[in-house]
Order: sequence, then C-alpha cells, then structure tokens
Amino acid sequence: MTSPVGGTPRDGYTNACVGVDLGRDMTNSRITLAIDGYGGDHAPDSVVAGLARAAAAVPAADFVLCGGSEALKALLAPHAALAERVRLVEAPDRIAGDTKPSQAVRNGRRSSMWAAIEAVERGEAAAVVSAGNTGALMGMALLRLRPMTGVSRPAIAATWPTMKRPATVLDVGANVEADADQLVEFAIMGEAFHRAMHGIARPGVALLNIGSEELKGHDSIRRAAQILRDPALGLDFRGYVEGDGISAGEADVVVCDGFTGNVALKTAEGTARLVGSFVREALTSGPASRLGALLASGGLRQLKARMDPRSVNGGVFLGLNGLVVKSHGGTDAVGFATAVELAARLAASDFRTAVSDKMKWFGERRADERARAAQVL
Repeated sequence: MTSPVGGTPRDGYTNACVGVDLGRDMTNSRITLAIDGYGGDHAPDSVVAGLARAAAAVPAADFVLCGGSEALKALLAPHAALAERVRLVEAPDRIAGDTKPSQAVRNGRRSSMWAAIEAVERGEAAAVVSAGNTGALMGMALLRLRPMTGVSRPAIAATWPTMKRPATVLDVGANVEADADQLVEFAIMGEAFHRAMHGIARPGVALLNIGSEELKGHDSIRRAAQILRDPALGLDFRGYVEGDGISAGEADVVVCDGFTGNVALKTAEGTARLVGSFVREALTSGPASRLGALLASGGLRQLKARMDPRSVNGGVFLGLNGLVVKSHGGTDAVGFATAVELAARLAASDFRTAVSDKMKWFGERRADERARAAQVL
C-alpha cells in the first residue's frame, strides 16, 4: 500500500477569505459557474448584485444563471458587462426555505436550484453556488452528483477566522453523527480543501474534542485519531483541540461531526454579534465615549471588517463529484460575491485530485484491515 500524493501549494495572501488573488491566478483559462438565481432570502436581487461584484473580482469567470429568465433579464439590464458573461437558463420554480429535502428532490425539477446542479452534472459548469435551502441543496446534489469514490458521506466545510490565520472546520451540519472512518474522510477532504484555499503546504489537522488528553472523547474520536496518526497518510495531525482552540488558531483544519460543528459555528456567530453589540453600546454611552470612538474610527473600521461574517461566507460541500458552495441564505450582495469567488477559487484548484489520491490510500487500508479481521475469524 503506497503513501498518498500531496497537492501543490499556492502562494499569496491577498484576501482574508480566499487567500489568493483570483484575478491573477485565473487569467490563463476561463471558468464557468452555475448560479441558483432564486436561492436565498433576498434573491434574485442580491444574487445578481453579488454576481456583478464577483465578476469584477474574477474577470476569467462566466456564469450560467438559473431562474425566471424575464425577471433575471430585468435585473441584469443595469450591468451590461456582467450580462455579456451570463447565459440564462429558464427554471421558473424556487425551493422555499421550509421545504423538506425529500419534497424538494421529488418536486423540484423545474427549480433554479435543480437547474444549477444539473449544469455541473452535465459538465457545463465547474461549480454551483446557491443561497437556498441547505437540506434541499444537499439532497439534490447527492442525487445528481453522487459522492466521490471512497467517500461515504459528504461534509460541509466552513472558513473560520482565528487569531493566527483562517481555519477550516468540518463538518458543520451535513451529518448529525460520524463514525471513525467518516471523521478520517472529513480530515482528508478538509486538509486538501484548506491547502487549495489558503496556500498552506502542510495544514495542521486536529479533532475537536472535550479535552486534549489521549483518553478523552468517545470511541469514534479515539479510533479516528489512531488512523490519522499513521505517517503513511501524510497528514500533519496535531491530536485533539478543544472549542476555544479553534479561534486561537491551534489547528488549520478542525474535524468533528455535523451536530457538534453546527453548534460550535452558531455559538461563534452569536458570540461575535454579542461582542459587536457590547462594543457599540460602550462607544455610544456618553460624550467622552463618542469622542473616543471618533478618534479610534480607523481601528474600529478595521475591527468591523474583520468581524464581518460576509467576508467568510460560503460553506463547501466536500466529497461530491462536483463542487457545490452554499451561501448563507440571508446574506446580501457582498456576502454572495464572497461565495462566488470561493467557488471560482476552488474550481481552479486541484484539491479534488488530492482528495481522490488520499481516499484511494484510505480505501486500501480499510480493505487490508477487513482482510486481516476475516483471517482472524
């Protein structure tokens, strides 16, 4: 059994979310992205406005925009430069936020979400971006794109600001539970994703746990740690990290089941809003405070930008035979543009090849273990 092949690191840190200058990296070849025009709380207005911003940042990108053609044409009219790079696909239905995934899969074949995923399935686009119903998007993507060979369940990866540099946390909601093998799969996918996104040649990987001691956590976490320590896997495994270690930047890639990851993500988002409200309250509590805020306005603007969730918008469905980026449903044009730029960055990378190589190695290891277990029996 051979060791998996690593990916090629990229250099440059020009954007806190993306990590690389997309305009510079993608000038050699054009790339097409499929857009769910009716996905999101403020669609289609925020989608078209976000595309206009993303098109300026990623000049090598073209777009397949799915939704009601007449409505989308009207929104594109003020954006002549963008309209030249858009092909409209008529898909008049939209998936509501409260639609069950099973219903969406059965009844959503005329929807903008389905049409966008289908464009990737047919090879007409390199990735799909949607701010629509997360469960419906995962259900449709699983049906149409299927998991990669060796991947039992896809995972959602999110970019997480830290005291050091952006981290990747997964799973943040696709799988309520995960066994040891699935946690290893998440680690493999997350490491390749982080390398492609942020140019880190050898990202540090850790398992989210209730303590750093070897005996802490349930059996699946300890079993996953045992596998991840195998040097043949080629990962820089750092052991366990606790919840406060994510924002401290103790690891580049933090792995957990979807229930734990989603709770951690929502807790962090709520804490950020709480701190923001405390800062605003303190800086407007009296004349002296308001004067201090005026004098510190430059630093406060920088703090606001760093805490802006729109700068890290976009969760990626890892492990599918196609790229799917999920934008926050309530985001505005700025946040949606971030998700589109993220999709373009990933589509231009080789991270799926790196995942495939390591998954092949992991599959061989599992087959060897099963063979040895059968011999013992």
